[in-house]
Amino acid sequence: MTVETVLVANRGEIARRVFATCRRMGLGTVAVYSDADAASPHVAEADAAVRLPGNTPGETYLRGDLVIEAALAAGAGAVHPGYGFLSENAGFARAVQAAGLTWIGPPVESIEQMGSKVAAKKMMDAAGVPVLAELDPAEVTAEQLPVLIKASAGGGGRGMRVVRELAELEPQLEGARREAQSAFGDPTVFCERYLETGRHIEVQVLADTHGTVWAVGERECSIQRRHQKVVEEAPSPLVERVDGMRARLFAAAVLAAEAIGYTGAGTVEFLADERGDFFFLEMNTRLQVEHPVTECTTGLDLVRWQLAIADGAALPAEPPAQRGHSIEVRLYAEDPAQDWQPQSGTVHRIAIPGVLAEFDLPARSGIRLDTGVVDGSVVGVHYDPMLAKVISVGETRAEAARLLADALRRAQLHGLVTNRDLLVRVLRHPAFLAGDTDTAFFATHGLAALAAPLTDAEGTELSAVAAALADAAANRAAARVVPGLPSGWRNLPSQSTVKRFDGRDGAVHEIGYLVTRGVIAVDGHDGLAVLEAAPDRVVLAVPGERGPVRRQFAIARYGDLVAVDSPLGPVALRRLPRFTDPADLVATGSLLAPMPGTVIRLGAEVGAAVTAGTPILWLEAMKMEHTIAAPADGVLSAVHVGVGDQVDVGTVLAVVQDAAEAATSQENA
Repeated sequence: MTVETVLVANRGEIARRVFATCRRMGLGTVAVYSDADAASPHVAEADAAVRLPGNTPGETYLRGDLVIEAALAAGAGAVHPGYGFLSENAGFARAVQAAGLTWIGPPVESIEQMGSKVAAKKMMDAAGVPVLAELDPAEVTAEQLPVLIKASAGGGGRGMRVVRELAELEPQLEGARREAQSAFGDPTVFCERYLETGRHIEVQVLADTHGTVWAVGERECSIQRRHQKVVEEAPSPLVERVDGMRARLFAAAVLAAEAIGYTGAGTVEFLADERGDFFFLEMNTRLQVEHPVTECTTGLDLVRWQLAIADGAALPAEPPAQRGHSIEVRLYAEDPAQDWQPQSGTVHRIAIPGVLAEFDLPARSGIRLDTGVVDGSVVGVHYDPMLAKVISVGETRAEAARLLADALRRAQLHGLVTNRDLLVRVLRHPAFLAGDTDTAFFATHGLAALAAPLTDAEGTELSAVAAALADAAANRAAARVVPGLPSGWRNLPSQSTVKRFDGRDGAVHEIGYLVTRGVIAVDGHDGLAVLEAAPDRVVLAVPGERGPVRRQFAIARYGDLVAVDSPLGPVALRRLPRFTDPADLVATGSLLAPMPGTVIRLGAEVGAAVTAGTPILWLEAMKMEHTIAAPADGVLSAVHVGVGDQVDVGTVLAVVQDAAEAATSQENA
């Protein structure tokens, strides 16, 4: 390599991923970071790091001038853009080269040609690649509905909206433009016909500067939420099933790359139907989030090839063959059951069992982990809430699905609500295992059922018992007087000691137990024997039809949060105080902020009559807009925030009162 040091113009998981390959190649590394990311693992792992003052993407990672200054100040010879942010910004690529730095990416002209999705579709159509017709938003008619609004300058679901009613078109266009501006610095959007049940198939391409173009393999990314991929795999079950489809896909992808003189790593994305017909969606002139599944089925290090091609290396005549199957899931800090609400806060613990490799290829069937967080990391509100990509490799698709579901189920994920339970249910769903996936998977099979907790009611109750006993053991271990005496010990029978926990299932778990002469009896659990009760481990003998079954529980505490992990499933509980402080109570009908964010719009005035679902205000958090709606019919009696206000989780935003109560309040005022 002529370059000795690489700056990654990105953050989190992708920065760590590129650094890993750089280390394997003996290259130095430079990180950039915002103030919010000062403690991020990618900063600690780089050989040098340069601060970008501020927190928001617009102040930091989207400031190409600051990134280039950082590269020059740290002595980097090349810039790798990662994905998102400036990765598909032709102006940034040109500025990198003008500064005398090596650009680890395709030619500027290729980025420009694919940078506008409107122009790109016209070019691909002219080249003979099948496309869906682009629609002018100003001319969309009712007969053309539903349509999909897309940001011209980026991807990742930002700026995407489905419109099924003509009256909704203009407000949805406005929202899409705001999201596109926030995420990519460009508000341009366009429309295209929306296929409700398509298959999202993409082809990884590699092209060198000597005229060789590889179609490395295809990936299927059909399971999506809010038009953002959640589960990705290689090879595609659809392509495997349809005779001749792979050859046609690869030919179209190579044609697309050749049409723009592409070099480096890129992805050509298509929307396909069950018959195997497909249409060009876009070309991502960068590395994809889901690139590990291609690496794990081909043995290639795509980042290594990006660096090598930028240095002038030539590809062999033919790409390696695909082998086995790989599935990747995106583990997000979000609550799918609450309209995918993003979460923020501290990741107390993240531990995935069975990991054979991190940011690298597993030597055998097993788990690869690419993550941007570690124990103690803080997930903020300024960036995407993805915690990790968990990737399985198996000889067969069934094995890959089984390995991944088991690793996720047994993972210790403490501190934030995640989409883990949904991912496990998807991987075990009969339709998924049959390869019957499309972009409407969640709607078809019911999001509520897929997002339901993995742990059933009995498992949750036993976990609460274990939490109560471990809490008691921790209290006794910390006691200054006779710490070895069991908590709640009585020489003679007395009243039970009671501990209360609030669970994510919405139930309050009240656990009473009594210790008499060293024997612990748990109220309401006849026959349950406590074999061991330590602050971090409880062992119970649970009665069953054929005799008692030994169950082990691992317990971790973080303030009031209690995390219980066991083969019955993960359970998160919050210890409730014995007495409620009146100051902690909120008025009935209060709308609380579900996440930290910024108020960007108000939808109704105080005194207005509203119905359930009426938008009251909009929050922007993690580069997405979130609607806060009226929970029931009533009157908007108060709004406690204004446009531009920053709010924390739990902030009272507004109050919707029952109409009769509001009238009474007005009379008494």
